[in-house]
Amino acid sequence: MKPIRKLAFVVNEDKAGALELARTLMAVAKQAGVKFRLTNHSPLARGALRAADACCVIGGDGTLLGVAREAVREQIPIIGVNRGSLGFLTTFSADEARAHFGDLLKGAYKLASRSMLECSTGRGAHDLALNDVLIKDEVNSRLVRLEVVADGELVTDYHCDGLIFSTPTGSTAYNLSAGGPLVHPSAAVIAMTPICPHTLSNRSIIFRENVRLRVFNRTDGSRLLVALDGQRNLKVGIGSPVEISISKLHLSLVQRPDYSHFAVVRTKLKWNGAAIEAPKP
Repeated sequence: MKPIRKLAFVVNEDKAGALELARTLMAVAKQAGVKFRLTNHSPLARGALRAADACCVIGGDGTLLGVAREAVREQIPIIGVNRGSLGFLTTFSADEARAHFGDLLKGAYKLASRSMLECSTGRGAHDLALNDVLIKDEVNSRLVRLEVVADGELVTDYHCDGLIFSTPTGSTAYNLSAGGPLVHPSAAVIAMTPICPHTLSNRSIIFRENVRLRVFNRTDGSRLLVALDGQRNLKVGIGSPVEISISKLHLSLVQRPDYSHFAVVRTKLKWNGAAIEAPKP
């Protein structure tokens, strides 16, 4: 892959050891002649990653989510180094980063393309999400009635605490906690999972890549709140639908050449079973 010559570091200083690790990696970058800059602000301001070849995020998945939108706009890849808990998105451990950062800067990495959701709640109110879009009551955790339409066709009315619309990347987040399916990151789909549905037959639905989804609030006296990646909120005007689709923009994540998605899932979710070499024919 292309060597990295200009690098932006985004560090969550609230994570134990994050700043110390950043200093170590910046020393490696300096020795390699890589120009870099450091910020501890997340979410990032517009233009914060301009002219960079890549962005190294040191923290947890939440820190990376705060950077993803700007990285997509500037079309630069993210190197995620985990100093949080699970770390599905921040795929490098601290030890892996220390051991491989020099080679990575020289181009020894691969890029994984991750889909983003585009969400609109009315004129001028739109944003991107890497993990998910959550639709719920604006104030209370009350039961809401949400009508879902896919490409102009009614899916059904949901009586539930809310709906989660997830990318494959976000399928291991809120979607999974709500009983939704695990989806491989390369799948071009949207997963919709109701939260505590009033009808037991309501289950997750997987929609195709180019679907156009619209969600209408059919709850009397209720206003909706739309949360993107659990970090940014959009308000919904009375009578306005929430529109969701897969964005034309994709996020690039830097991974080691030997990265295995299922190895990560087995480790993070503590699944039993080790990788066994397939028998030769």
